[in-house]
Amino acid sequence: MAGRVQGKVAFITGAARGQGRSHAVRLAEEGADIIAIDICGPMDSVDYPLATPEDLAETVRLVEALGQRIVAIEADVRDYKAVEMAVNEGVSQLGRLDIVAANSGIFSAARMENLEENAWREIIDVNLTGAWHTAKATIPHLREAGGGAIVITSSVAGLRGAQNAGAYVASKHGVVGLMRSLALELAQDHIRVNTVHPAMTDTPIIHNPYMYEVYAPDLKPEERTKETMAGRFAMSHALPLPWLDSVDISNAVLFLASDEGRYVTGIAMPVDAGCMLQ
Repeated sequence: MAGRVQGKVAFITGAARGQGRSHAVRLAEEGADIIAIDICGPMDSVDYPLATPEDLAETVRLVEALGQRIVAIEADVRDYKAVEMAVNEGVSQLGRLDIVAANSGIFSAARMENLEENAWREIIDVNLTGAWHTAKATIPHLREAGGGAIVITSSVAGLRGAQNAGAYVASKHGVVGLMRSLALELAQDHIRVNTVHPAMTDTPIIHNPYMYEVYAPDLKPEERTKETMAGRFAMSHALPLPWLDSVDISNAVLFLASDEGRYVTGIAMPVDAGCMLQ
C-alpha cells in the first residue's frame, strides 16, 4: 500500500533533532524523500545546547533505514543564500519539491525591558525571517511541481501572549501573518500554506537546565529533574499530560502536507492538549 506522501520530496529546516527530525522520519515512513538542513552549532543568545553535526547524521541514518533518500546540509536559515543553495542542491539530487516544513526555532526568556538586543534579533531572524527565507527559496520549486504544501511551525505562543517570552511570542505571531499572506498569494499556484501550533513538546528546547530554571525558579538545581518538571509543564495543558511527543506534531504536518488536506489552506492548527483552553 502506497504511503500518504509516496514519491514526494520534503524540505525540512531544523531537521537534526526534535520536531524537525520527527517530521523527517514521519514523512519518510509515508514515502517521502527528504532534504534536511540545520545550523548544527551554537548561537550567541541561546542558553541551551543546539543540534550538532552528529544529530544531523542520526536523522540521515533514520531516514535511510526506512528506505528513503535524504540530502542533509548544514545551513543557517538566517542566511538566505545558504537556504537557497541547500534547496537547489536537494532538488537537483532528488528531482522535485512538494512539501516544505519551516520548523527551525529558538527560545530565550526575559522580560521585554530586560531582553538583550541581540537576543531579540536572533529570535526574530531565526523564527520569522528564517520562515520567510524558507518560503522564498522553495516557492519556485513548488510552483514547478504544479503545487504543494508549506507548513510553518508556530506555537501556542503564536496565538496568545506570554510573560517573559515577548520576543518568542512576537516571532510566532509573525509567522501566522506570513502564513496567511502566503496562502493568499500562492493559492492560484495550488500551493497551500498553514501553521501548526504545538504546546509543550518533549524535545531539547524544554528539557535543559535553562528552561527548567524558567519554569521552576523556586526549586534548587538538583531538584529540577524531568520527573519534577513534568508537574510544572502539565499545568499548561487541559489534558492530563506534561508534554506532547514530537510525532503528534509530525502527524499534523503529515495531514496538512498530504492529499487528505488538499483543500486546507490559511489555517492555524493548534496541537496543544487543550492548552488554549486554559
